[in-house]
Amino acid sequence: MSYSVGELARLSGVSVRTLHHYDEIGLLVPSERSAAGYRRYSREDAERLHHILAYRELGFGLAAIGRILDDPAADASEHLRRQHAHLMAEVARLQGIIKGIEAMMNAKDAGVNLTPDEMREVFGSFNPADHAEEARERWGDTDAYRRSVERTARYDREHWLRIREEAEQITRQLASAMATGAPPASAAAMDLVEQHRLHISRWFYDCDHATHRGLGDLYVSDPRFARHYDRVSPGLAAYIGDAIAANADRAAASGRPES
Repeated sequence: MSYSVGELARLSGVSVRTLHHYDEIGLLVPSERSAAGYRRYSREDAERLHHILAYRELGFGLAAIGRILDDPAADASEHLRRQHAHLMAEVARLQGIIKGIEAMMNAKDAGVNLTPDEMREVFGSFNPADHAEEARERWGDTDAYRRSVERTARYDREHWLRIREEAEQITRQLASAMATGAPPASAAAMDLVEQHRLHISRWFYDCDHATHRGLGDLYVSDPRFARHYDRVSPGLAAYIGDAIAANADRAAASGRPES
């Protein structure tokens, strides 16, 4: 079976002019000529064209493709393996790009208006974008969530660095209080978690004592929060949760409503 230049052009989706050019530069020379001198392409020629087009899609130049296809150590199966390897690498690269774009989309939805480099600087290995969908599902219909997104959308790198430093300082002080043996219901521990509550209210949303009590429960029940605090000091998550509950009880006993 052989093909005319027009037939091969239609089958391959390239133009007749392209096939003529490939012939002129020696990249795809037809194996036959008709009695009238017209080009005729064999099945092997069509297969070579398939490889040419595949390598073109992978970004190779025509000269490089010629060298690859004329490599005596590479047969058709080897070319397919090479193309498969290049395609898988390209898929991985594109998936990385897509993941980065999705992370930025989620970060915007979560109210984090930072570049990827700034996000790494501020949050380190923790990526708030990874939890944006979960946050929307759990709290998206609450005023607190909407207020938090509105506020944080205005924050730049300096805001987030300040927020992080304040939060880390409170956490360090709580770990120190626990290390010195101060009970969770002690004035020292309760005053520190009160700073934590006010920190949330100042930067994110109005966090009353009832809401804060719920956060304290979450710090213990959610393994992710527990790991975050327990990495600072083992048992710190439970200590903070107990201190938050004690502080909420103190507020209620003093006549300040929890909600």
